[in-house]
Amino acid sequence: MVASLLPDIWFFAAATAVTYVADWYLHQRGSYLINRLGKVRAGLPIRFLLRHLMIILLLARLDLAEEPLFYAAVACFLLFYGLQAPHGALTTLIRLRRSLPIVTRNVDLHAVRIPDAPPRALLHRSSEKMLHLDLPAVAGVLVAAGTGEDLLGYIGAGVTLLLALGFNVLLVPYLRRSRRAPSAPAVLKALDTWLSEYQPTVVLYFSGSNESAYQGNMWLDTMAAVEGRPLIVMRERNLVPQLADTSVPVVCVPAGTHLMNLNLSTVRVCLYPANVGKNIHMLRVPTMKHVFIGHGDSDKLASVNPYSKVYDEVWTAGRAGRDRYALADVGIRDEDIVEVGRPQLAPIESWTGTTKNPIPTVLYAPTWEGWDDNPGNTSLLLAGENIVRRLLQAETPVRVIYKPHPFTGIRSAKARAVNARIQALVAKSARERAADPRWAGEASAAAAGQSAAKAELVRIEARLAGLAKPGRAGGDESEESRVALADPARQTEIATLRAEWNDAYWRSFGWWEHRTVTGTQPKLYDCFNQSDAMVSDISSVVSDFIASGKPYAVTDSAEIGPDEFKRQNTAVRAAVILSNGAQEIDELLRAVADPSADSLAAARHELKSYLLGPDEPTSMEQFNAAVKALAAKAEARNAGVAQRVGEQMPAPLLDPEAASSGAGDGVAEIVAEAEAAVDPDAPAVPDADAGIGAGPSAVR
Repeated sequence: MVASLLPDIWFFAAATAVTYVADWYLHQRGSYLINRLGKVRAGLPIRFLLRHLMIILLLARLDLAEEPLFYAAVACFLLFYGLQAPHGALTTLIRLRRSLPIVTRNVDLHAVRIPDAPPRALLHRSSEKMLHLDLPAVAGVLVAAGTGEDLLGYIGAGVTLLLALGFNVLLVPYLRRSRRAPSAPAVLKALDTWLSEYQPTVVLYFSGSNESAYQGNMWLDTMAAVEGRPLIVMRERNLVPQLADTSVPVVCVPAGTHLMNLNLSTVRVCLYPANVGKNIHMLRVPTMKHVFIGHGDSDKLASVNPYSKVYDEVWTAGRAGRDRYALADVGIRDEDIVEVGRPQLAPIESWTGTTKNPIPTVLYAPTWEGWDDNPGNTSLLLAGENIVRRLLQAETPVRVIYKPHPFTGIRSAKARAVNARIQALVAKSARERAADPRWAGEASAAAAGQSAAKAELVRIEARLAGLAKPGRAGGDESEESRVALADPARQTEIATLRAEWNDAYWRSFGWWEHRTVTGTQPKLYDCFNQSDAMVSDISSVVSDFIASGKPYAVTDSAEIGPDEFKRQNTAVRAAVILSNGAQEIDELLRAVADPSADSLAAARHELKSYLLGPDEPTSMEQFNAAVKALAAKAEARNAGVAQRVGEQMPAPLLDPEAASSGAGDGVAEIVAEAEAAVDPDAPAVPDADAGIGAGPSAVR
């Protein structure tokens, strides 16, 4: 605007170039500023409109308001914006008509025809691309105004309008019926047909926020190994791309009405890893038994949520989970709790008693800040920097791996800032260690191997990218639902490549180098296997790490004292308890360096059994046994209901006179038989009066 008012055309041209580059950069980075600009009515279309208005102002200030170039520029920009409306309508219509009511993986939808998606170049960030077609007009008008060669301005305006018109024309064919996705009823009917053929017996039902995909991913391997015919039911489309590769069929049903009309009559057990509102859409189905399995085993309040009363059973890893509910007294009956171990912990390697490398590796894996400001939620805020500094400055060198929780900073700006400072601290110490002469020899000797590992990572990642999505590149979620069928050979190769990637990742840098690990790879359990000890908080991370048998420390951030802290939190009974100053970190390091100084080894072994259950039978065997037992209960319940409905007496026999004359005997017998079908140990009904009295209870 300043350049327009001066007027200075070359200053204006430079400023315009800066605005284009800044917009491109912010969109490429996915900057949060883009969202904020939209909220204050300065979104992308407004920014382009303002730029064009400034060009008109510039031409007026240059005394060109009466020249043909001025009118050509005004007409060009008006027509250009006129073409935005049909473009927006076309892209919206295409997306709507390409959208299926469901998203699937490993489900055969051959019964309906799903056409190929339009080229990604046409729909991906299409409004941004359309707006940037103004570049020829902007450049042509500015050059024409600066040089007096009006023809250049006319050419630029013409090119812009032709490109904008062409963009619209390219989209029109994708509105044809042959390019549309099948109707919602047709797709849902095809899904019901597939369900009738597949006849799923066990469902993992998952719903949550965009950051909660890990809660479902942690159960994928277990579902793949479960006995029966497993199915994963999801509710949020945005979570499907975040789902790890699996051979288990996946159905995402966003609409509650569609889910409630889905044919799930063969399902007998439904498993819930999270307590969320959308669970109600599945909990309403009486023909299956509902189980809360959670997404970790810890002493957090979330592990004893009173909401758990809605489930038929609650499955815990070991005896500790059962005792937690008893102590919390939130209405969960002891007979409804089943101990099934933690099948996910199979990849965790047990400690040999010696460090993996010449110097110990200590993992710092704090949990996130939680939804309130309770100081006991995370050590990050009050102790995080102290913990990391003491580890980095330890008298005997250690390597630090820092892995923050995926939710860190989503609610608290302070937690986000501390996380950033810790990452900077780890990176700085890594650079200093790299420059330290003590490690120069190690670095030189390992350089060739590290280079080879990095090259291997590139190769593996390229191959994994090629295997990540079956079908052609650029397909939308509807096309992916069509082509994403289980391929055992592909899945075997992916599993092999991921194992190779993990091995190459840890070889790509030195065993002495500090590291911050974020994202989904490497996994938390891979970090467990690389470390010799861990510092964490009250969370399932601690319970899982106990499976390794390695020394660990937990921070008493609320500073309630070690004794009370251990009394309140089962998982810390074999831990080194840290204050917020982290002075006790040396005790942990001594236990790692010298097994004879590890006074908590026996306590860890005992606690492992208490928290996670026995080693034999295996957790997967326990889990399958629990599924089988609960499925049998569901079958018994369904048989009892069918019997009651099929053999109930005619209505006239239920009136008072009929009952008093002894006609109630038939009702009593039916109720007794139904009760026996549900509970074989239930006592027989001795007479008609007792049977009538027991009827409502049995129905309940």
